[in-house]
Amino acid sequence: MISPDKVEAMIQTALPDAQVTVLSNDGEHFEVTVVSSQFEGKRRVQQHQLVYGAVKEAMATEAIHALALNTLTPNEFQNT
Repeated sequence: MISPDKVEAMIQTALPDAQVTVLSNDGEHFEVTVVSSQFEGKRRVQQHQLVYGAVKEAMATEAIHALALNTLTPNEFQNT
């Protein structure tokens, strides 16, 4: 089990400018929204790969069982 705060910290370490929101009901399944300028010019799958790279260790040890991602550029976030 891993805390939402720990998941947020892992993502912010890899994407320092990111605004990260992490929700979890059970400590294994997470809903994550990440807003980062590093997503500019990248396809959605590339954005997700950046986030998965940040949490790969926790996923490999199954501390994170499932991760639902919503990734946005700052401009996309402002227009939602």
